[in-house]
Amino acid sequence: MVIGVIGGSGLYEMEGLTGVREVRIDTPFGEPSDAYITGSLGGIEMVFLPRHGRGHRFLPTEVNFRANIYGMKRLGVERIISVSAVGSMREDIEPGHIVVPSQFYDHTKHRKSTFFGNGVVAHVGFADPVCHALSDVLVNAGERAGAKMHRGGTYLCMEGPQFSTRAESNIYRGWGVDVIGMTNVTEAKLAREAEICYATLALATDYDCWHETEEDVTVEAVIAILLKNVETAKKIIKEAVPNIPAKRECHCKEALKNAIMTKAELIPEKTKKDLELIIGKYIN
Repeated sequence: MVIGVIGGSGLYEMEGLTGVREVRIDTPFGEPSDAYITGSLGGIEMVFLPRHGRGHRFLPTEVNFRANIYGMKRLGVERIISVSAVGSMREDIEPGHIVVPSQFYDHTKHRKSTFFGNGVVAHVGFADPVCHALSDVLVNAGERAGAKMHRGGTYLCMEGPQFSTRAESNIYRGWGVDVIGMTNVTEAKLAREAEICYATLALATDYDCWHETEEDVTVEAVIAILLKNVETAKKIIKEAVPNIPAKRECHCKEALKNAIMTKAELIPEKTKKDLELIIGKYIN
């Protein structure tokens, strides 16, 4: 069993992580955000990746999500825990609280969010976009770690990099979303296509700009809360990892079964080669 963690810089600097090394991977989709950090936590293999690169070098739209997820797949990752900062769209989700969303709303405009194309078509099911089994482990681990957890809810993924206008923020609240961020739905789509279980630890850092009695969101305020939340996220990950079952019983592991529409003999050879890691077992 190999567990992947995607988040900000610092999340791979966990106490108890042994055998740490850096691994750089070339992919058919270009370079991942950074080198992968691999190691062992309590005897379980771990792979860490800073989503925006160390030093936070990539805008959300600039993140090479396809390369990031492909690299995780190549390293044998079967489950991804995504850690990210979000704005709260509900009064009861206070800055410092952690949400494990069950749904996404994709409000992005410029993302490459599929491995397919170039002569091969596939349509994976995405009605339930996160792995419920992995999400349950995270919620339970968070509660044991003493974090204020919220189970379920909808994460609206906006393009960014600007924060919302006040009008946008209030419209999103009217849609019934719970938190807002800029990255996770793209990761979730690609993880599903790669048959990797995916769940999110969404760290609430602010109330976006809808809250009339709170200051408008600023980078400084986000970072201040985020630094506190990162330590909590580390505790949750350390608590969760030993409780993740070695065998997967969810549907994530066969998300591509019956999803590839193109006949194998019609798929271009280059596309077959590029996607061998992902589709090989279904077309060979």
